[in-house]
Amino acid sequence: MARVDVIMPQMGESIAEGTLSRWVKKVGDEVKRDETIFEISTDKVDAEIPSPSAGVLAEILVKEGETVPVQTIVARIETEKGAVVAGGASAPAAPAAVPAAPVPAAPVKVAAGAAPVAAPAAPRLPTGNGGSLEERLRTKSSPLVRKIAAEHGIEIAALRGSGIAGRVTRKDILSAIESGVTAQPVRVPGPSMHAPGGVAHEGPVPVPWAGDVVEPFSRLRKLTSDHMGQARRVAAHVTTFFEIDLTRVARVRAKMRGEFEATTGQKLTYLPFIIAAVVQVLKRHPQLNASVAGDTLIIRKRYNIGIAVALEPDGLIVPVIKNAEDLSLSGLTRAANDLASRARGKKLAPAEVTEATFTITNPGVFGSLTGTPIIPVGTTAILCLGAIEKRPKVVTGADGEDTIAIRTCAYFSCSFDHKVVDGADADRFMADLRKTLESVPDGGF
Repeated sequence: MARVDVIMPQMGESIAEGTLSRWVKKVGDEVKRDETIFEISTDKVDAEIPSPSAGVLAEILVKEGETVPVQTIVARIETEKGAVVAGGASAPAAPAAVPAAPVPAAPVKVAAGAAPVAAPAAPRLPTGNGGSLEERLRTKSSPLVRKIAAEHGIEIAALRGSGIAGRVTRKDILSAIESGVTAQPVRVPGPSMHAPGGVAHEGPVPVPWAGDVVEPFSRLRKLTSDHMGQARRVAAHVTTFFEIDLTRVARVRAKMRGEFEATTGQKLTYLPFIIAAVVQVLKRHPQLNASVAGDTLIIRKRYNIGIAVALEPDGLIVPVIKNAEDLSLSGLTRAANDLASRARGKKLAPAEVTEATFTITNPGVFGSLTGTPIIPVGTTAILCLGAIEKRPKVVTGADGEDTIAIRTCAYFSCSFDHKVVDGADADRFMADLRKTLESVPDGGF
């Protein structure tokens, strides 16, 4: 017999585990080389995993919902079809796996008149800043390890792990407890607009009332929640707001639109104009195209622009336009449309959601006037685009007379990490962006 191992792939350099979210094939099914056989979720991306070989799926070693380290054998394919015995999946024989993330249950409705049902207590998580790559990898431990650490008041970031990429394993945390590691108080984030001073990090756990519906987090929602929480702790968030007159962009777009769409087959929106302007301006304001590494600032010389994409029924993912400085207006249009389409279809490769140096989010498409977005980990700023709409504005004519005119405008906001970007720097960036967009050339950028 010839059997081929199917392993949990490493979906990005900082990823040490993955959750097998769904088996597309079952034991006994014939599979073709490169045909999708299962789907996984990581803290970076959801992905479909192709078969490494043609044959028949002989064994399934990891169940749906289980979270296992990368390189774990999840299944075996028999390349000689006659050797597979019909039957159910064999019992898991893979290396000891990280405890599985719970599979979300169906929504539960609380009957009218029934007593409130206590919600399950959420595990207390260590709140290390995770500034360096090494620390982020160590603190990206399994739920069980984080729970044990929290119960004993131990900061995972302070330990040296023996797992993949320095991850702290269950063995490491138990050894630390046995050796008498001194418990450290869990740090509580300081006051913010979302958590006013005096509010505890962990308040009372809400309970459902009669008639409420209890919906467990999906895997994607849990990952988004963890990532946003970490991002909020790591950066010192401040947001600045500018109103930008896009009348000039609107006119140039209208002039170019017919020929552009006939030539490229792509719909010409405002977004590629904004991306092109952002790249130009970032070159003049390098602090906003950077990463913080401890007490140093890494100025990026590549301009990888992340574009936030809302997913249905819920969730968010940020595919990245790599080397946006090398792309024309049509190239940016193609890249943005392609990435957004494949993001919604869960067809993105891991490399396409990593290495952003600056991010743009566009809630304006839903009618939002402005926002205060959270800065993605590993970057220093994010730009938020509000709804583009016509507004009455005071305009000064060539003769110095003021008149009321109809202008196409939008509110832009920029959240920046005040640890490394001063308010004046962020405002200069936004003023430069406004000037660039309000003076776009006739042929576009």
